[in-house]
Amino acid sequence: LQLVESGGGLVQPGGSLRLSCVVSGVTLDYYAVGWFRQAPGKEREGVSCISSSGEITRYADSVKGRFTISKDNAKKTVYLQMNVLKPEDTAVYYCAADLPLTSDQIMTRPELYDYWGQGTQVTVSS
Repeated sequence: LQLVESGGGLVQPGGSLRLSCVVSGVTLDYYAVGWFRQAPGKEREGVSCISSSGEITRYADSVKGRFTISKDNAKKTVYLQMNVLKPEDTAVYYCAADLPLTSDQIMTRPELYDYWGQGTQVTVSS
C-alpha cells in the first residue's frame, strides 16, 4: 500500500486548497483514511477522518465548517477541501490509511494507522 499526497502550496489567508491522497496497491473501499498535520515545533494533530464506507466523517474543532473530507473509491483518492484558510493552518499535511474493524469505524488517532504518505506542505501567508 502506498499513499501519495498532493495539492499543497502557498495561499493567502481566506483562500482555498484541495489536497489529494492517492492510495495504490489496495482496494480503497475497505480502508479508513485520516488527514493529519504537523506544524514546526508542534505535535502531529488530527484534522479529519473518514470511514471506509465514506458515510462517517469527523473533523477537528479548529477546522469544522471550513474543511471537507471525501472519498472516491473508483479513483482511489481521498480529498481534503480546505476553505477560508488561516495562518494557523500552516503545516505539513499527511494522509494515513488502514483497515478498520467495521465499515463505519472512525479512526481519529494517528497510532491506529500503519500506512502514511510523505506529506505535502501547506503555507497560509500574505
